Amino acid sequence: MSHPPVIAVYPGTFDPITLGHEDVVRRACQLFDHVIVAVAAGHHKKTLFTLEERLEMVRESVAPYPNASVESFTGLVRDFVVAKGGKAMVRGLRAVTDFDYEFQLAGMNRHLMPDVETVFLTPGDKYQFISSTFVREIASLGGEVDKFVSPAVQARLMERVGRA
Repeated sequence: MSHPPVIAVYPGTFDPITLGHEDVVRRACQLFDHVIVAVAAGHHKKTLFTLEERLEMVRESVAPYPNASVESFTGLVRDFVVAKGGKAMVRGLRAVTDFDYEFQLAGMNRHLMPDVETVFLTPGDKYQFISSTFVREIASLGGEVDKFVSPAVQARLMERVGRA
């Protein structure tokens, strides 16, 4: 008996996508039939990269995973997940400091989407401390980011902060 494909949505701003994000995508692709990496338009955050640039970087980064796709969304992630038929929302957890916020968010999402489970995935040890915020800050201050992002993302980052 075949079941309908289990779709998971991994939402984020991805400004820029890091190796930690990529690791979470890889792990999610092993668990779900299809993973939609949902790039937030970022109305509430000032982003370094435009939505189109972030979509391009995420598409390049998840290209090795045939069961992953990339789409943008605006508004509530709930509406996007429901519209796409998502059964799970993937969230990356780096450290205990993420947990409190993510736990509250998962509770709110359960209230808004009772049929959708939140699944927490942790990136590999070497990615535990990476965040897009740190990567942007390090790059803008002239530091090396090659251990945190793919070469393609690094090139765009260097160009954006005027170090290309």
